[in-house]
Amino acid sequence: MLDLHGYGPRLLEGAGVTLQLAVLSLALAVLLGLLTASARMSRNWLLQRIAILYTTVIRGVPDLVLMMLLFFGGQMALNVVTDAVYDRFGVDWYVNLNAFAAGALTIGFIFGAYMGETFRGAFMAVDHGQIEAGKAYGMSPWLVFRRIRFPQMMRHALPGISNNWMVLLKTTALVSVIGLTDMVRVAAEASRATHEPFTFLIPVAAVYLLIASVSEWLFARLQKRYDVGFGGH
Repeated sequence: MLDLHGYGPRLLEGAGVTLQLAVLSLALAVLLGLLTASARMSRNWLLQRIAILYTTVIRGVPDLVLMMLLFFGGQMALNVVTDAVYDRFGVDWYVNLNAFAAGALTIGFIFGAYMGETFRGAFMAVDHGQIEAGKAYGMSPWLVFRRIRFPQMMRHALPGISNNWMVLLKTTALVSVIGLTDMVRVAAEASRATHEPFTFLIPVAAVYLLIASVSEWLFARLQKRYDVGFGGH
């Protein structure tokens, strides 16, 4: 990356932070999405209601508000817990919810709800007859899931996962407001210092575009892999 008035190395470091944040948030979102989809399809009334409440809250509250709530409110909640532990057991410890952790948890929490809807639709699209056939052949529930249900679910879910990832990637720009030194924050600081916003914001936009383009290529390869035997698209 060019020197950019001395800000080039910091922008490069910020790009690494952005990518790490996005990947970690995606992993958390996929995990929460699978749990949410399972709860929505569960016969347990309470689990269904919890999942519905979760998705409703995420759809109704802006991402930035959720991020600030978790960053500031989460730290206050942790302080209450650690104070209670000290009062009860005499253990003096402190947990610091830094900006990176708050950003990853918030973004993962937000997109876990959207991933839940993606996975639920994908699971429902799997041919139930093939699952029954697997059971009839004597497959264990885990083998049916691994050999039949999961591959077919992923085939239907990949377009939705790809779309969510693209939006998640852009959402990482919000973490700059809670103090994380990602490339957006570095670009904003450099723009104010030099009064040359385009010098820094254009490279940032180019990095986001590069990550998105590589991601599209990877998801296309995955889609082709899971489409094998189904005629493809």
